[in-house]
Amino acid sequence: MAWAQIVPLILMFVIFYFLLIRPQQKKQKKVQEMQSKLEKGDKIITIGGLHGTVHAVDEGTLVIQVEDGTKLTYDRSAVREVLNQD
Repeated sequence: MAWAQIVPLILMFVIFYFLLIRPQQKKQKKVQEMQSKLEKGDKIITIGGLHGTVHAVDEGTLVIQVEDGTKLTYDRSAVREVLNQD
């Protein structure tokens, strides 16, 4: 009798894991890998929508050069997308 109540709960947890938790973990791992591979010269877009080129790379920060030559310092985690990677 008790198993009849526990089995649906376990089944729901397994479904949630494969539909919600696991895909989110894969996406997060992919983003962290992309951010760790940033190099000087990469064209990027930040989370805030800033378009620029990586001018310098440090442990946790990047210096991004925008079109008019201005250099801005951002955290690596602020990079949303790399445009020139194949």
